[in-house]
Amino acid sequence: MAHWGLDKAVLSLSSARICRLVLAEAVRMEVERNLSLHAARLALGEPQKPIEGYRRFIQLSDPEMVPLPELEAVRANRHLIRHEADLPVLLSAMAARPDWVLTNNIEHFTQLVAQRTGLRIATPVEFFTTLSSLVR
Repeated sequence: MAHWGLDKAVLSLSSARICRLVLAEAVRMEVERNLSLHAARLALGEPQKPIEGYRRFIQLSDPEMVPLPELEAVRANRHLIRHEADLPVLLSAMAARPDWVLTNNIEHFTQLVAQRTGLRIATPVEFFTTLSSLVR
């Protein structure tokens, strides 16, 4: 596992409160589920370490939390994204209207989804590339 990368850079900006993190409850739940599933492998013998680190990050970044969307809204907006499991995340982003939706899931969070929703969806690489072009 890489110790540093652009994903971690985004999280570091949030922890330093340079950027405001908007965190969907659906994403928080997914991260905790994945950390629980993979904690032993990620922590090399210290299975609580990833979960403790995640909780510390949440504490440091003090994110704006976005609740799960209502089931009725999920049903009504099924047409917005191909992968149904991503719909609560997408609806949360639409409710929060952040400046950026950062994801590496470009297979499901496509530019067509961005057009349909009016969200600026980008990978961390695209985010930093755009930021660097603004300061030249």
